[in-house]
Amino acid sequence: MKEDKDFLRQDNDYRTMKAFRKAECIYDVTYYFAHQFLKPGDRTIDQMIQAARSGKQNLAEGTIDGVTSREMEIKLANVNRASLHELLLDYEDYLRVRGLEQWKYDDPRCQQTRAFCKAHLDSAVYREKIRERSDETIANIAITLIHQCDVLLRGMIEWMKRDFKENGGIKEEMYRARKEWMRRNEQKGAYGQNGSNGFNGANRSNGSGQPTNPIEPIIPNRPINPINPKDPTKNK
Repeated sequence: MKEDKDFLRQDNDYRTMKAFRKAECIYDVTYYFAHQFLKPGDRTIDQMIQAARSGKQNLAEGTIDGVTSREMEIKLANVNRASLHELLLDYEDYLRVRGLEQWKYDDPRCQQTRAFCKAHLDSAVYREKIRERSDETIANIAITLIHQCDVLLRGMIEWMKRDFKENGGIKEEMYRARKEWMRRNEQKGAYGQNGSNGFNGANRSNGSGQPTNPIEPIIPNRPINPINPKDPTKNK
């Protein structure tokens, strides 16, 4: 179990995550593909773009929501996977019904594409490259990107599951943080009252008959009449 853990972590910059950057590449490729190769008015255009968008947006939302809800983070990561698999089927359907080839895993073209997609996470690279490619090639590039993103998402979900088992959710983290704060302040308070001589907080005199403990009230040696504020011990 981690100690002194910040229960509201702020290291949630989803834009630097490999899975998000991969999902962004998928969206850009899909946006171009759907508008370039599907007929205007085809409902599949909106469906594919929406699935690609969901795969990206849910990852961002889940990362932010995960600050206060691990359950929501896991849920949205799985919704992300579901959206990408829906998109995967659309690409596979496109190739199959048009008699185009979906590259096999050991196909040299597929191997080359996997290596390229693994090395490049900048969506601008894909926006430039796909303009020179056929619909079959672009569909296979998108399929490769989807599979790689899915692997990253599965790894994220497994990490979140393991982290939840080890550290619990936000309630447990808040309880630990509160308990640690109280423990530290109790130690500081005990040291401040006990001083360096170890009197366990007992009142001590400074020679004037008055306690030196700062939390004890100081009683005047010569009480003042609340009605007549003059010192009653002095002659009039």
